[in-house]
Amino acid sequence: MCGIIGYTGQRPAGQIILDGLRRLEYRGYDSAGIALFDANHELYVARAAGKIDNLISKIEGSLPPAVSGIGHTRWATHGAATDLNAHPHLDPAGRVAVVHNGIIENFEALRRPFVERGLAFSSDTDTEVLAFLIADEIQAGVDLARAVQNVVAQTQGAAAVVAICCDEPGRIVAARVGNAGGIVIGHGDGERFVASDLAALLPHTRRVTFLEPGEVADIRPDEVTYYDTAGHVIAKPVETQPWDPVAAVKGRYKHFMLKEIHEQPDTALDSVRGRYLTAPHRVEVEDLPFTAEQVRDFNRVVLIGMGTSMHAAMVGRHYLERYARIPAEVDNAAEFRYRSPVLDPRTLVISVAQSGETIDTLAAMDEARRAGCPQITICNTPGAQTTRIADATVYMRAGPEIAVASTKTLVGSMIALHALGLHLGRLRGALDAETSRRQVEGALHLPAAIGETLLLEPRVAELAARYAAYEDFLFLGRGLSYPMALEGALKLKEVSYIHAEGYAAGEMKHGPIALIDERMPTVAIALRDEVRDKMRSNIEQVKARRGRVIAIVSADDVSLDGIADDVLRLPEVEPDLSPVLTAVVMQLLSYEIAVERGADVDQPRNLAKTVTVE
Repeated sequence: MCGIIGYTGQRPAGQIILDGLRRLEYRGYDSAGIALFDANHELYVARAAGKIDNLISKIEGSLPPAVSGIGHTRWATHGAATDLNAHPHLDPAGRVAVVHNGIIENFEALRRPFVERGLAFSSDTDTEVLAFLIADEIQAGVDLARAVQNVVAQTQGAAAVVAICCDEPGRIVAARVGNAGGIVIGHGDGERFVASDLAALLPHTRRVTFLEPGEVADIRPDEVTYYDTAGHVIAKPVETQPWDPVAAVKGRYKHFMLKEIHEQPDTALDSVRGRYLTAPHRVEVEDLPFTAEQVRDFNRVVLIGMGTSMHAAMVGRHYLERYARIPAEVDNAAEFRYRSPVLDPRTLVISVAQSGETIDTLAAMDEARRAGCPQITICNTPGAQTTRIADATVYMRAGPEIAVASTKTLVGSMIALHALGLHLGRLRGALDAETSRRQVEGALHLPAAIGETLLLEPRVAELAARYAAYEDFLFLGRGLSYPMALEGALKLKEVSYIHAEGYAAGEMKHGPIALIDERMPTVAIALRDEVRDKMRSNIEQVKARRGRVIAIVSADDVSLDGIADDVLRLPEVEPDLSPVLTAVVMQLLSYEIAVERGADVDQPRNLAKTVTVE
């Protein structure tokens, strides 16, 4: 998640930045750092592993007088949580300082020319190369703003970058790459702020501007200049945020559900941090107490959950069988204990529960505990009940989710299950190096791919206006897309109150086909995978019965253009990770239809965020 804060003005910058880091500490506990311009316009840099208190203890009494600087609190992706890997990072001459939130997918390729020139990197991060690149640009004769624009144009991934340079003290340049890593600019009287989160700015100003993907902000105490992806100056509005804490957290979004849908690039980013490693390509899931021998002794996995969590578990079943080669099954937690399940100490039970307080899931976990089963829980809430029952917890890292309908916790739980499948597969000796490499690279690309998917929002809104009046929907999918068909139907029911059913597409001929006519649209997930041709056949069967079809397909796939009524094209990703993008586009569809129908999106009738009664 990583927290970024910067200040330029007339007040003491050091204390403002440290206070901002305090408010952002929930975004990263691994390390923290600060860079300030001292009285001689040289960079003062301090970094410390661990929580922000460690940084404050380190610099106590030595903070120089300064009116400009940047700070960072880190959640590790590339490189362990050490002083050397903490931000800010510097170029070899110590003239440029950079902080960064996100993933630079091609950082190794960007590093290579510097290594060949004999320059040494002091960290294991993907961030440090940005400082090297910016310094090279400045040495070639461009200013800091142009240098940052030129550098971010070379990067692949999704990130927020903030940089300062000794040659131009008092100037801060911020940029967004892709749709992850938010940046907000705060406007004061003769002072400006930059942060990754609105909450860090509200104690100082309510007047803010949000950077969009591809934009760059050139920040000085009295003015901010904005540039688009082509380097042209653009005008951006200054918005006044309310003091009301709920409205402030919602920010510029009309509903929490929409805000949380748009937070999913960051959710994916946080979910892969520190787990998906590139040298070599492997996955390490933290704090699992099981030895390789114990993992090899597991002869079965049972995944349990309710609603959206059960759909995530259904995707997780595929991962565990594909990567760990262990038989896996999924059960509805409310039904699990009533069928006298056959359990023993060699059965691994994995529960998925975003709140960790769902009573049916807790009861199922108690049943597994009585049978002596080892347990792992996938959870979003530290200290929740499921985390106290299970032997180990894999956190979703999705952050607070306010809307009742689960969105970003689904993405967080699916990525956690993907990581768990790869981790257990490695321990069992069932995972080959090429599969591991492909899946790690695919996961690291997810934040950028989700950001691209969110660009479909205007197109989805157009479809919502056409389809909002229908009262019945059918969702179809096969393989990994089948759980997402169930999830798409669930989301539409939850927030729009439209009757919807999710089916395995091959099952359609065994009943649901009788319902199909021009009054019941079908959402068909037909991505470029091993079952695409079969999905095309199912779609043609729907069309033969006058059904309307919205097809969700892979980028550049035009094979359904003359068949489906409407087509939504998703970015290309590793096929095993396609459910993540499918979930996002169906969340958008459900949301936009609900808004079109005037439904209470954040608090649907009869539903609660956490179900604590049977």
